Amino acid sequence: MYTLENKTAIITGGSKGIGKAATQLIAKSGANVFFLDIDDSEGQNLQKEITDQGFKATYVNCNIASYEEVKQTIGDIYEKSGKIDILINNAGIAHIGTATNTSPEDFQKIVDVNVKGVFHCLNVCIPFMQKSGGGAIINMSSVAAELGIQDRFAYSMSKGAVSAMTLSVAKDYLADNIRCNAIAPGRVHTPFVDNFIKKNYPGKEQEMFEKLSKTQPIGRMGKPEEIAGLIQYLCSDEASFITGSIYPIDGGFITLNS
Repeated sequence: MYTLENKTAIITGGSKGIGKAATQLIAKSGANVFFLDIDDSEGQNLQKEITDQGFKATYVNCNIASYEEVKQTIGDIYEKSGKIDILINNAGIAHIGTATNTSPEDFQKIVDVNVKGVFHCLNVCIPFMQKSGGGAIINMSSVAAELGIQDRFAYSMSKGAVSAMTLSVAKDYLADNIRCNAIAPGRVHTPFVDNFIKKNYPGKEQEMFEKLSKTQPIGRMGKPEEIAGLIQYLCSDEASFITGSIYPIDGGFITLNS
């Protein structure tokens, strides 16, 4: 297991799905993890689970769409820990729709969380990383940023922005020993997927789950733990030669469907 001993890590959207798996693994790797979310129940339960195992994890309620909240939260973390080594921009929301049936309100909501939320964390965190002597940033993009997916107009737009921000940050902060990479998952089996199927296909849950699973050429959805494993590696010193890369982890979705 790649060690992250004595690292201070911030993970957004860290209490569910991919974020939860990342929080668990980064903590078990030895880091002092501060995970941000807006679900107090899930966050507090996960903090207890991890700390009961003897690892370091602190839940912080923070809405990343608010610059002031992000500034206050990350500033407090830096004051407590004295450094920030890792930022994992995982928080995001999904949306179903095309360019013509997406409302301006829904489009703005996607921008506020998926685009501005990532920007807020980068804007506030990078100066602290510079003071810390460098760091590793992982942004969560998507296969939707790489190829067209039906009814994902606003979501695809937002993940395209995340990929572009990744490349810019990687280029701008080379001299500061700050690495920035992105991960582009395919469909991953998370509570969001289960809730989406339950809401939109009542009575056909199993049928739709199998149908969605088979859209990945490998024949199944990914597991949150599989995405977390790549996050862990990219945060580690073993990945010190890697920056400005966008990694698909998608069961062959991009290369075998194109």
